[in-house]
Amino acid sequence: MNFIGTRGTETKKSFSEVILNPAAPNGGLYVPEKLPEINLKFIEKLANKYVDYRDLSYTFVAKSILSKFKLDIDKDLIQKALYTYIKNFDDDEVVPIARFSNFAVAELWHGPTRAFKDMALQPFGVILSELAQKRGENYLIMAATSGDTGPATLKTFENKDNIKVVCIYPHQGTSEVQKLQMVTTDAKNEKVLGILGDFDDAQSALKALLKDEEFRKILDENDIKLSAANSVNFGRIIFQTIYHFWAYIRLVQYMDISLGEKIDVVIPSGNFGNALGAYYAKKMGLPIDKIVIASNKNNVLYELIKFGRYDLRDKKLIKTISPAMDILKSSNVERMLFDKFGEERTTELMKSLEENGFFELSEDELKKIQEDFDADFATDAESEEMIKKYAESKNYIIDPHTATALKAYEYLKNKGRIKNFAVVYSTAEWTKFAPSIYYALTGEDVDREIAEVEERTISDKDAIAYIESRYNVKAPEVIRELFNKEIVNENIIDKFQIKEEILKFIKN
Repeated sequence: MNFIGTRGTETKKSFSEVILNPAAPNGGLYVPEKLPEINLKFIEKLANKYVDYRDLSYTFVAKSILSKFKLDIDKDLIQKALYTYIKNFDDDEVVPIARFSNFAVAELWHGPTRAFKDMALQPFGVILSELAQKRGENYLIMAATSGDTGPATLKTFENKDNIKVVCIYPHQGTSEVQKLQMVTTDAKNEKVLGILGDFDDAQSALKALLKDEEFRKILDENDIKLSAANSVNFGRIIFQTIYHFWAYIRLVQYMDISLGEKIDVVIPSGNFGNALGAYYAKKMGLPIDKIVIASNKNNVLYELIKFGRYDLRDKKLIKTISPAMDILKSSNVERMLFDKFGEERTTELMKSLEENGFFELSEDELKKIQEDFDADFATDAESEEMIKKYAESKNYIIDPHTATALKAYEYLKNKGRIKNFAVVYSTAEWTKFAPSIYYALTGEDVDREIAEVEERTISDKDAIAYIESRYNVKAPEVIRELFNKEIVNENIIDKFQIKEEILKFIKN
């Protein structure tokens, strides 16, 4: 498989080149020149692989899907990467499916950091570090995070040879557990930087450094190459296509749907990577009808899909109880635009967004996007309502990001805009946002239009204890032990100091 840039390509690249060097020409992103085709017969063979459907493993499905991409990666290395699903996930299914009457919830958070980013970053980390070692090259991996990518990146690369990691997060823009997962890391090859800014500041700084010639020159002098663990790296996206196939196959095996029957998928989305994985899966042949994007109050994706405009002018990031979606600049939208409208139009739209903070699609272009996508958004109050409803009626504890998706599902189902059996994607375990769950369940601090998130006083530890005592749930040890770990990697800096701090780190 060859990869090309969304804004033009000097030469086509292989997967190994793209995963190691993710910055495409002219500020674009790498995409497959052509996606593989996966027909119903292939899906049927996977669904009928074993007499007992429980014998079908996630790793087997993943290996089968990846084989269609024809990557320039040794089979043994792919096998080693996929073994992380067996070794580091706490459920044999890897992605267990919770089934309800007209929909199912696919739980993507059973990895070591309890968020869906593990689904891609666990195997991604193995492949990238092994490639670096085989080539005898040293890499700096940079990751900007709104709360989940950071911990998952730090976990997958901890103490890996030939790799240094810098994780940049908004100092006041993550949950306490998310922050603890980062600042307690003691791996010598990793540096964590909290910035006085938001996620968009962190992501913009990362993208600027990927294009900074002086920065690259200094890295070259220190024999270090630059890569990234955010979903700007297609090494992340490729693994995010797989669980959409897995969910569909499981629903066929459970007989919730018949082979070939279309489903709708509902995805809480900030940076559009998870949604892009579903879009690519659909393009490859998975019977998906609508991909529903669920946003919080930072609803730029909702506005794009509903009205065809991406407008950041006079917009300020709103802090919500679903902080991993507190994003205004969604990187992976560019890949979808490229697939729909091609290089020239994508370059025009993205340049307008970068230079003017705005672009608008034509009526025909909007119709093309709405062929595949629908959208909704939830306020914090609506998300809390969903959390309480599912806890009390189903004894099912969800996190605030999943709550936005369930709100979107219920609203659009009632409006007749979800017409098929639906898969709702749960992107994080409740333990990462326990205070928000606590307030939703107890009804305390109910005026969410007035109360600020940071004014809430209950600790994550106490909130977890409360939820455990009243519901049939238990926080995993990997979360519980965080509260006793020493904080060893907390550095709070201005966003303009990022480059300086990274250079200090790589020279040590």
